[in-house]
Amino acid sequence: MDLFSAPPEHLKNSDLTYSLDYFLNLLRASGASEKTVLSYKSAIEDFLEFSSVKKLSDINPGTVVNWVNSRLKKGGKSVVEKRRTQVTMHYYTMFVRRWLNWLGLPKEFVPVVKKPSSSEISALKEDEVERLISASRDLKDVLIVSLLFETGLRANELLSITKNDVNVEGKEVTVKNAKYGKERVVFLGEISSEAVKRRIEEMKANGEDRLVDLSYNGLYKRLKSLARRAGLDESKVRPHVLRHTFATVAIRRGVSLPALQRILGHSDIKVTQIYMHLVKDDLKREYEEKFNKNREQNRRPSSSIELKPNTNILSYCPYCGNKIIPGSKFCPYCGVKLPVEETAPEST
Repeated sequence: MDLFSAPPEHLKNSDLTYSLDYFLNLLRASGASEKTVLSYKSAIEDFLEFSSVKKLSDINPGTVVNWVNSRLKKGGKSVVEKRRTQVTMHYYTMFVRRWLNWLGLPKEFVPVVKKPSSSEISALKEDEVERLISASRDLKDVLIVSLLFETGLRANELLSITKNDVNVEGKEVTVKNAKYGKERVVFLGEISSEAVKRRIEEMKANGEDRLVDLSYNGLYKRLKSLARRAGLDESKVRPHVLRHTFATVAIRRGVSLPALQRILGHSDIKVTQIYMHLVKDDLKREYEEKFNKNREQNRRPSSSIELKPNTNILSYCPYCGNKIIPGSKFCPYCGVKLPVEETAPEST
């Protein structure tokens, strides 16, 4: 990382576990979150455990390539499992590269695994979300699905919400544990606002503080169980998929990208733009359906029409067949100049 100067010389010849501890302490001192530190720790320890190297001089490009290939091969058989492994190894190789580069090895020693294309991001259909809610067995199930779908919250953001973060009357939730540390406000929908209201009443009676009192694994298992009861593919029902679903539905309903960026808490609007790819085919299909339908409705009937000059009623362009206003000098569709005597009245 470029946060630090070169490490002390003795680290280059010391045991790698010692240099790792030194590196992690520097990360903490630089202000990195404990989650970030643990991510680096997991990645680097996985590499060291696989390779069994003890000293920096023991590492060569082949050492890293063998580690990467081994992990990718064990990534599972399904597309979802392979994608998840590829995402994990993207970050693992990035973290290991930064650590080894800090120790003095060239970046080329660690090829960073390519992150799966954002166009592969999946989302549920709205009727599938409705099936999840219908399959709910208790308030907590409804709360989880409705909040993830109607607000676009990340899983860790959802799990960190307390009753003090909720404005029941204003139907707003203040997100304090955001990914980039920037506080934001999200808005409750019809289902989530009612579920939150009922949950807050429960919390007041029970003295609870967290809106969704679950671990990430507990949340994940709840969604899988809901998917089974709803008759959906379990692999497609995950917290982040519901976030993707919120984003795609928001775009389809006309929410602007800058507004969606703020709601989702993206630091860069380019990240928000990936959702345009998900709805591109839908938008194109809807455009063609509506546009072609309107043009077809406006087309001149196939029956022959007697041309009558100087008509005062709705006419058709004799060239493209679209409806025009009597007396128009140019057809607004094909652009051809229209002498008044060439317009034809609409047949009754």
